[in-house]
Amino acid sequence: MFTGLIECLGTIRSVERHGTSIVLAIRPDLEDFAVTIGGSVAIDGVCLSVEKTDGVTLSFSAVRETLFRTTLNNAAPGKRVNLERAMQLGGRLDGHIVQGHVDNIGQIINDRDVGGSILRTIRVPAELNKFMAEKGSVAIDGISLTIADVVENDITISFIPATIKNTTMSWKKRGDTVNIECDVLSRYLYRLFMADSNQSENSSGISLLTKLERLGY
Repeated sequence: MFTGLIECLGTIRSVERHGTSIVLAIRPDLEDFAVTIGGSVAIDGVCLSVEKTDGVTLSFSAVRETLFRTTLNNAAPGKRVNLERAMQLGGRLDGHIVQGHVDNIGQIINDRDVGGSILRTIRVPAELNKFMAEKGSVAIDGISLTIADVVENDITISFIPATIKNTTMSWKKRGDTVNIECDVLSRYLYRLFMADSNQSENSSGISLLTKLERLGY
């Protein structure tokens, strides 16, 4: 589990392709980025396990499913990435619960400078729209963020100067792709709502949504 607060940036040193998987070697900017073999690190929001380290560079494997759903499919030497180690038990949760299980890829469609901050609009896949809500949480490239607005499949987020400075968001631009992880709480709520809705509809012929509407919600 992660918090969505990026610890440091890192540089991809090499990418080795083996069939449908790849092996990444990444060097964190942080000198004391201590992590053991088997430890979890979120790379642009993608949770991967450390397979090898020489004390400076970390090696990870990413399989076909991961490459299909994330921007790691475009990994290349020299590319900069966001890094966060797994949260320690008893540590502070200053962001939101981030699992490192990226749902899909989104695309930046608009940027607007607002007093040093960037108001950025990202188009998300239609199947993720139901998990997006104004003032709700979302992880973009592993960064815990609050959604300012939702219009159909577009979410707008305000990136403050500190986030821009300390993450890969400083050089992202219109047309670039990003990893999206929905808030896990929204997933459970949606699942619960759908289960209750189906049960209510089967027992009384009236859906839960209709009942809530009649009660003024």
